[in-house]
Amino acid sequence: MKKIVVSIILLVPFLNFAQKKDTVKRTQEIEEIIFQKKGRGKMTDLTTVSIRAKEASQIASISGGIEGLIKTLPSVNSNTELSSQYMVRGGNYDENLIYINDIEIYRPFLVRNSMQEGMSIINPDIVSTVNFSAGGFEAKYGDKMSSALNIYYREPEKFEIGGEASLIGGRLSTGFASESKKFTALVSGRYRNTNLVLNTMNEETDFNPKYMDFQSFLNYHVSPKLSLSFIGFYSNNDYEMVPKKKQVEFGTVNQPIKIDVFYNGREDDRYKNMMGTFSINYRPAEKWRVSLDNFAYQNREREYYSIASGYILQAFDPKTGDPVTSYDVGGQIDHARNDLLVRTYGTQLRTRFSPNVNSDIEVGLKFEKENLRDLTNEWRLVDSIGYSVPHDQTLPGVLDPSSMELYYHIAGDNHIQPSRLSAYAQYSTKFYLGNNRAFLNAGARVANWSFNKETIFSPRAQFAIKPDWESDMLFRIAGGIYYQQPFYKEIKDLDGTFNSNIKSQRSYQLILGNDYEFEMYERPFKLTTELYYKKMDRLIPYFMDNVRIRYAGNNNSEGYAYGIDTRLFGEFVPGIDSWLSASYARTYENINGKGDIPRATDQRLRFAIFYQDYMPKFPKMRVNLTGIYAMGLPTGAPIMFDNSGKPSLETRYQFQKTLPAYKRVDIGLSYVFIDPKEKNRGYGFWEKFEELTLGVQVFNAFNIYNTVANQWVTDVSNNNIYPVPVNLTGRFFNAKLEFRIR
Repeated sequence: MKKIVVSIILLVPFLNFAQKKDTVKRTQEIEEIIFQKKGRGKMTDLTTVSIRAKEASQIASISGGIEGLIKTLPSVNSNTELSSQYMVRGGNYDENLIYINDIEIYRPFLVRNSMQEGMSIINPDIVSTVNFSAGGFEAKYGDKMSSALNIYYREPEKFEIGGEASLIGGRLSTGFASESKKFTALVSGRYRNTNLVLNTMNEETDFNPKYMDFQSFLNYHVSPKLSLSFIGFYSNNDYEMVPKKKQVEFGTVNQPIKIDVFYNGREDDRYKNMMGTFSINYRPAEKWRVSLDNFAYQNREREYYSIASGYILQAFDPKTGDPVTSYDVGGQIDHARNDLLVRTYGTQLRTRFSPNVNSDIEVGLKFEKENLRDLTNEWRLVDSIGYSVPHDQTLPGVLDPSSMELYYHIAGDNHIQPSRLSAYAQYSTKFYLGNNRAFLNAGARVANWSFNKETIFSPRAQFAIKPDWESDMLFRIAGGIYYQQPFYKEIKDLDGTFNSNIKSQRSYQLILGNDYEFEMYERPFKLTTELYYKKMDRLIPYFMDNVRIRYAGNNNSEGYAYGIDTRLFGEFVPGIDSWLSASYARTYENINGKGDIPRATDQRLRFAIFYQDYMPKFPKMRVNLTGIYAMGLPTGAPIMFDNSGKPSLETRYQFQKTLPAYKRVDIGLSYVFIDPKEKNRGYGFWEKFEELTLGVQVFNAFNIYNTVANQWVTDVSNNNIYPVPVNLTGRFFNAKLEFRIR
């Protein structure tokens, strides 16, 4: 069968092999196995999916283009369009690694609502390659249990200016390269305000979310063997909200319920992130590469809100629709003054030795010094018919002598300065087993954190074989022991204190995969299938608070996850790549030996599509579509406390309410006035433009109001707790102009 090379998305680092044989030569030559893959340097990870930044910049997405594409992969799940965070194969938002040029970065920690999050850190204008692994990744990546996302910035080849302007913000990027190409610079700035999108929600609220960031990538090539680089990043997210009122209808057909909520107060949150990395890359010989990275990171977050709300909870007769006499009135006051300062600085040394063209040996050592300053004062008062909740029932006519109690109160004043040390070593090689081509990557990493005085050891391995068959197939297996090293969120108990006894959560992973490449309608396609199983222990139970994970503070749970992922990728339309994804995934946990229950990330069935097309008679008119259908996630349970003030995990078994299915379609329509592929791109002023595109984006094309979480409302009159759905955004039309000048 004719060899097919898919150049955009490759799930493995090799698709095509070239065998060099020379039986006439007296000296024996090493056989080179060539991997057809675009990207930065050699790729040794069999589990990696590569995504082009150009495709990501074109899709219609509120949260971010790169993450928008990642969410269409079968192994990834998310139930909110406002967040760039995602869940992978039964893991939560905190279990994903993110790197920029092999330097690990952090997301904001105090984000509670997806509306607060702002922009993704990934700016498609300055990104060249995005590599994503959904599990079973190699030893050079850090200690988290779900996924690894590695982003590489690009170097401009000449002077360029590019940008975007839309109804919700814009971005501007400029690049420069010296005549000798020794010095290159890339600088980009972005601004976004999503108040127009948030106003499509079914509630009366004044939003003023402002997000901005600046990024830079500077390179100086001292010589062919030595180069210096600097990465700088600064972001500032300000989120202001003044809620007024909202009305939500929920319940069932036989028991319809309506809640009217009236608010007073405001929320004012600020998130500032800064990062700087200075790298030295040295190549003393052809077979050696050495990199020294010095990095510093600061995250300054403030979460201030005081919001009082009153509600009327009313039931209706399912036949007549008239309100019944039984109803509940109550109120709630939410207050927080939370401040967080996270500073991390350190250095890492990485070296790669390639004894021949088919083998690599990599070793790395990393030291980090951390400074965490946490001030927490957060409480909630819940009142229902004049009684504070929680409330012990009293007999009718008997005076209630109990005092006013808060629903919960979290207070903490924490300051720690721990250090973290880690190292890894791995070996990868390509070889032949008879006439079959094979690949092996094996390694391990070790890490220690001074705060909990724990040392972990993580062996990992990957193996693939490409049989010498007429059909173009590749079989893969990957696995190992993966840890979730604790950080700020995991060590913080629900009472606000830091717990130094918390240990790393652990996952034993096994992944079986198959890639089948074929031609259909004289166009290339690739079908990828993966089976996986995770056995997890030392888990920390957690509560889902919208998009925030609140951990219960003990390693007293175990669990497992399994599933199957499939993706059909190829040219559904000649010359343009698209794909279809489908997955079935389950994940369970057992808390304190009480039995298995679905975790809050239990995905079940999910389907996704990323589709691109153009009109044959009007090739400059283009369309892209992303669609997602995912069964609803379990919302877990409301946070409740026992008589001793500790969080009660019993509610995890008492409340297993499942959200409605998440259904969403986003469409992007654009007209390309100036195409970079054209030789004659215009005259006069227009000849300076390399690209000019005007488009319309339709967010949530079918106007489906999805549910991101439940707000739990207590009815003291009959001791019921009602899950009131928290809905997301509706349909929104966005106009967008993109340009590039060189």
